[in-house]
Amino acid sequence: MNKVILMGRLTRDPDIRYSQGENAMAIARYTLAVDRRGRKDGSSEQTADFISCVSFGKIAEFAERYLRQGTKIVAEGRIQTGSYTNKDGQKVYTTDVVVENCEFAESKNSASDAGNYSSSRPEPTSAAGDGFMNIPDGVEDEGLPFN
Repeated sequence: MNKVILMGRLTRDPDIRYSQGENAMAIARYTLAVDRRGRKDGSSEQTADFISCVSFGKIAEFAERYLRQGTKIVAEGRIQTGSYTNKDGQKVYTTDVVVENCEFAESKNSASDAGNYSSSRPEPTSAAGDGFMNIPDGVEDEGLPFN
C-alpha cells in the first residue's frame, strides 16, 4: 500500500501550470515544511522536512485558488518516484507526493493570530464561527478539559 498523510505549511505559493491540448488540466507544484520531532540525541531542537508535492485537476485548482505561502494543510496522497536525464547528461532521480486530497489544518483566524499571544500560557479563545474553540499553540495538555 502506498499512502501518505502529511501536515505542514507551504514554503511558497504553489506553482500552477496547465497541460497542453483540448482538455487542459491544472498541475500544481508546491513544497510542504513538515515538522520533525523526537530526535535521537535527546535535544529539543525542532527541524523540518521539505516535501515536494504535486496535484492535478480539481485538487490543483483548489491549490491555485486557496493555498498561499504559510498556509497549514493536511495532504493525503501517494509517493511517486521517477527519473530524467538533465541537459548535462546526468540522470536525476525524483520523489514527489501526489496529493489526492487536501484540507486546511487551521482556520483563517488562527492562521492570522498565530504568534500574537504575549503570555507564557495563553488562554483559549472563543469559538471561531465554525462551532469549535480555537486553542492556541503552546497550550499544554493539562489545561484542556479532556484527556
